[in-house]
Amino acid sequence: MSVSMTGSGEIAIPVESSKSAMTWGPIFGGAAAAIGVTLILLLLGSGVGLTMVSPWSGQSSSLGTVGVTAAIWLVVVQWLSSGLGGYITGRLRTKWAAVHTDEVFFRDTAHGFISWALATIFVAGFLASSLTSLAGAGAQAVGSAATAAGTAASSTASAADLPTAYFTDALLRPEQARAGATSDDTAATAEVSRILLNGAAAGQIPDDDKAYLATIVSARTGLSEADARTRVDTVLKRIDDAKVAAQKAADEARKAASTTALLGALSLLIGAFIASAAAAFGGSQRDEEEDLLVKARI
Repeated sequence: MSVSMTGSGEIAIPVESSKSAMTWGPIFGGAAAAIGVTLILLLLGSGVGLTMVSPWSGQSSSLGTVGVTAAIWLVVVQWLSSGLGGYITGRLRTKWAAVHTDEVFFRDTAHGFISWALATIFVAGFLASSLTSLAGAGAQAVGSAATAAGTAASSTASAADLPTAYFTDALLRPEQARAGATSDDTAATAEVSRILLNGAAAGQIPDDDKAYLATIVSARTGLSEADARTRVDTVLKRIDDAKVAAQKAADEARKAASTTALLGALSLLIGAFIASAAAAFGGSQRDEEEDLLVKARI
């Protein structure tokens, strides 16, 4: 505490309030209001969003459209909840007496920002808990599917033994492949599967493997060598098309996730500004009218 001396020799001691400038009641009240509005709007958006997706082919919106729409809705939710929470925080606070106007404006703004931060942390924790539960259920489903797939694949070769099995097949590949494919259908099917899996892992199927596949197809189906080669090329083209479609879907999902993240960060920044401005606006409305206490003269 600094003490100054006046011109008349008197000591001037600065006046400092014993109360904190932070009032937690209005902050918690505004945060609670913002959380309630956020949850209501999120549920509303989830209901509307489910109408945009469908398990039936051709009846669902694209992944990019769903992602952008969800991002825009999150922005709207953030702005509305932040504005309401900040305004309530500013209006509920008790008026400070003998405090400079600029200081009152700063305190109201800070109260709105803290209220927004509390509401955002709560909602983020709630969403993280929900996503964790969904991820756990998804991981359990994937684990069950992987167990089933591993059981089905155990009759041919395990994923770790696939490269060895493929090269072993190449070493022991008979000259008369037609006779071998005709005599043992199970072995021929397993070998074709290993060739296709190795081609998928390597990114392409060598020409000698294509010729060998055509020979097996010809022996199994009775087609001519040329027709069997055409069938092999057609199937490989479909595999490539499926791979390209999967890569395209993954790229669209990446773009949608990137857009959602960027818009989410922007909405949080603007939400913080809106909450602070709304609290300052609510505080100015609170202080517009001054209540006077009239005492009779003695």
